Amino acid sequence: METLLREAKEKHSEIPASLKEQIVLEHTPLIRYIVNRIAVRLPSHIDLDDLHNTGVIGLMDAIEKYDPEKNCKFKTYAEFRIKGAILDQLRSLDWVPRSVRQKSRKLERAYGEVEQRLGRQANEDEVADSLGLQIEKFHELLNQVRGISLVNLEEIRSTTSEGERTGGYADIVEDVNSENPLATLKVSETKHIIGDTIAVLPEKERLVVSFYYYEDLNMKEIGSILGITESRVCQIHTKAMLRLRGKLKGQVDKA
Repeated sequence: METLLREAKEKHSEIPASLKEQIVLEHTPLIRYIVNRIAVRLPSHIDLDDLHNTGVIGLMDAIEKYDPEKNCKFKTYAEFRIKGAILDQLRSLDWVPRSVRQKSRKLERAYGEVEQRLGRQANEDEVADSLGLQIEKFHELLNQVRGISLVNLEEIRSTTSEGERTGGYADIVEDVNSENPLATLKVSETKHIIGDTIAVLPEKERLVVSFYYYEDLNMKEIGSILGITESRVCQIHTKAMLRLRGKLKGQVDKA
């Protein structure tokens, strides 16, 4: 594929329509795979056909922008562009109801407060107790917010001392057209925060994150490995994401 694209760019000012069609047909299974992976974390009312169409747009964008001279496999680049297009579409829709986001923030605060008080990672019983919930009700709450693993960027805006949100996310995002000598340092710090947080997660949460994001296994496959139900894997994943988002939001507020 890399050779075909290189030759097409050398011979033509743009990629021929026939080659674009061939690439789309060959990568349709990849788009379907990415959509199905993302769909695991989405509410049932999200139209997967729309996501597939968005994935095709992302693939077309990859075809136009792919540079064979950068020694990157086209499939790897295409997967990145397809996934990015789908996630951008989901973020623009803001498909998570406000009530669910409020519950998610409530859980994040609870984890943060309990862990700050104890000086260690909090377990389910401790967080449930801080919320005045029975463990069954706590699990129900986790299930309600488990779809929020795509971070709403507006949720990590700065806050005033009174707790009010100030500005938009655009106010804290780097302007790619201007020089920012701290950009590399910020990225490095964020990676360290994520890495350090994952490293101290409870064992099962750490395993789920590893299996899901690094081994590319789905919830059902992880459940089979750990000997627990798929629903329980979803709960564990949600708790890990709550901890990670809380750490990242705390870092932004300090900036």
